[in-house]
Amino acid sequence: MPLNDMQIRRAKPEAKAYALGDGQGLSLLIEPNRSKSWRFRYRFDGKPKMISLGVYPTITLAVASSRRDDARKLVAEGKNPSEVRKEQKIALQTESESAFEKIAREWHQLKSAKWSAGYASDIMEAFKNDIFPYVGTRPVSEIKPLELLNVLRKIEKRGALEKMRKVRQRCSEVFRYAIATGRAEYNPAADLSSALEVHQSNHFPFLKADEIPEFLRALESYTGSKL
Repeated sequence: MPLNDMQIRRAKPEAKAYALGDGQGLSLLIEPNRSKSWRFRYRFDGKPKMISLGVYPTITLAVASSRRDDARKLVAEGKNPSEVRKEQKIALQTESESAFEKIAREWHQLKSAKWSAGYASDIMEAFKNDIFPYVGTRPVSEIKPLELLNVLRKIEKRGALEKMRKVRQRCSEVFRYAIATGRAEYNPAADLSSALEVHQSNHFPFLKADEIPEFLRALESYTGSKL
């Protein structure tokens, strides 16, 4: 007979662990220490198997039943739920290891030994404020030029053109590091300069070396007022 919430709540621990069956392989294991956890038992390749579906009450009866049904579908498709779960964990771990923020922090730690504390802090703050919120969790190999361009244009719209230029350069260095460490194959930041507004620097006029003697003579003969 299927379980109900009242049965589960009223189930008391005993000297030895015991299980309450819900049917179709789902059961609730009740331990002497009062913990209650869901189990799904099945057969695969003619052998008995078992996987955990979570702890009660965090995982309710309804959620456990849904997870049991999903696992049964996998078995019907010729897939081992235990192996599928392992593959999913590996995929999530791989995705986390290749996230832009993870790699940017690696790169920053590697380079910061050569920087002043203030300079290192400025670079990380720029990443935290302008890059990580948008692409920090994205795998570096999946970030496209247009996606990064849209992020940089948020800085551009603030009028912080010099900062935008520096942030793009730092992003480019992170992608180059990702390529070198085998987590990316190309650098989407490399060719974005032509699509972004250019910061115009105001350079002061200067004298060439051969113009200095004439300038000094003119200065000596100057009779106007002093500033």
